[in-house]
Amino acid sequence: MNPGVKRMVNRRDLLKSAAAGAVTLWAPRLLKAQQPVTKLTETLAVIDGGGANVTALSTGQGFVLVDSGAPKSGDAVMAALKGLAPNGKVQTLFNTHYHLDQTANNELFAGQGAKIIAQKRTREWLATDYWVPAEERYEKARPKGALPTETFLTQGSIKVGSEEIAYGYLLMAHTSGDLYVHFKGANVIAVGDVASPLRDPELDWFTGGWVGGRVDSMDLLLAISNDQTRFVPAYGAVMTKAQFKAERDMMEEVRQRIFDRVRAGEGPQDMLEGGALDGLPRKWKDPLKFLYAAAKGGWAYQDKLGANVV
Repeated sequence: MNPGVKRMVNRRDLLKSAAAGAVTLWAPRLLKAQQPVTKLTETLAVIDGGGANVTALSTGQGFVLVDSGAPKSGDAVMAALKGLAPNGKVQTLFNTHYHLDQTANNELFAGQGAKIIAQKRTREWLATDYWVPAEERYEKARPKGALPTETFLTQGSIKVGSEEIAYGYLLMAHTSGDLYVHFKGANVIAVGDVASPLRDPELDWFTGGWVGGRVDSMDLLLAISNDQTRFVPAYGAVMTKAQFKAERDMMEEVRQRIFDRVRAGEGPQDMLEGGALDGLPRKWKDPLKFLYAAAKGGWAYQDKLGANVV
């Protein structure tokens, strides 16, 4: 190793430091209690899907959902849907990305005839055995019944009753296959884990997620919104545009702070001790874990870090 370049934190040491409170990207998170159903309009609601948000549009002919909920939440999600429309069945389900806490009930709704829509890369990750580097283990492919039945590359739209629903790709924002779902009539955008008002922002670096992609995607979402738009994150309360913009600005500040440090060869421990996350408008529950992912993701896009990176 070149002694002039500070080493990246050892992966095993990082895991040990986070072991006391760590939860994987795919497991349900322990969150504060929330209301089972939060009505946004007469036809649009956010359901507690085992801690993860499930957005539900009741159309009179059935439901359109964004994300299906975390493991062991199927009965609760079904009960909430029955409370909204006793005879309604899920006709369309969007997956904002491939993680289990957003896709655990895919099979349940597919078995009832729902069409599942996702970005192409989300289906690929769901359909493939893959290595989880943070845990040094393989994740098995999901059963066929859990896989999206319709995929897209960049964007699409559907009309359900009087509601026009647009959806599109959020490139490398959290994973390699994130999407947003824009309920235009309701002026609500479901954004999955591209916004994190409740938890540390997570970057699925081994699939391509990185800070620059997150900021770019948040800019895209701001551009298609207005001052009255509400944003539904994967976890936590529905956000106003001002709240979403504040998180975007914080992530841009983080991007600017860490890029020079990555280029200089600093590892996450160096960044943490150097104050890379000091003075930001939020506290980090596991700053070392975040900086590790941010540094790994930054090197994957070294051509975007600056002209002197070769």
